[in-house]
Amino acid sequence: MSNNQTETSRKIRVAVIDYGMGNLRSVANAFEKVGGVVSIVSGPMSEESEYDALVLPGVGALGDCIEGLRLTGMDRWVCDWINDERPFFGICLGFQALFDHSEEGNVSGLGVFPGCVRKFSIDPLLKVPHMGWNSVSFEQGADDLFRENLQDGDQFYFDHTYHVIPEDSSLAWGVTDYGGPFVSAIRRRNCLATQFHPEKSQAKGLQIYRNFLKHASCVITSKK
Repeated sequence: MSNNQTETSRKIRVAVIDYGMGNLRSVANAFEKVGGVVSIVSGPMSEESEYDALVLPGVGALGDCIEGLRLTGMDRWVCDWINDERPFFGICLGFQALFDHSEEGNVSGLGVFPGCVRKFSIDPLLKVPHMGWNSVSFEQGADDLFRENLQDGDQFYFDHTYHVIPEDSSLAWGVTDYGGPFVSAIRRRNCLATQFHPEKSQAKGLQIYRNFLKHASCVITSKK
């Protein structure tokens, strides 16, 4: 088996959400590189069983992201998918969208998890947006499969002005320091979401996608 394939009995079928904006092709290419079979979808699927995992990427303004999801009916689809404990990955705005409210445009999010999204308020010598490479410390209680071949201090690529503050601290899967610590990744059961962009984070970013697909395979196997 190629190192670029997940070690699964069959390839995981990944739906990447297109709500009218975002770096869809780079996300799709990254998941394909680690063995996923990717489709870009622009609306809820009537036959959801054709996909094993759902991915919500995002760049730009959160208000545009939420509006795009609601106009297409994909807001309810995302919420139902996560509540059904099916494998889900949110990236950047797709991470922020999962919470109740954002200061960016005074926008209501999807409300999957309680919490808010706030603008960085840090030392003026530190530039905002937080852009470029920074390290992530992973929570010790995190699932071993999700952490496979990852270490505290691994570097990932960030590009954001706002950061998530979950009400439930146990959601935190990764923490990063930029003028103080902030939650840069969450994990709850089969839902994983990151503020950083794995698809722009070279080998370590691909490793996170690879681990996610392996986890999705385990979820599928357990339901058989």
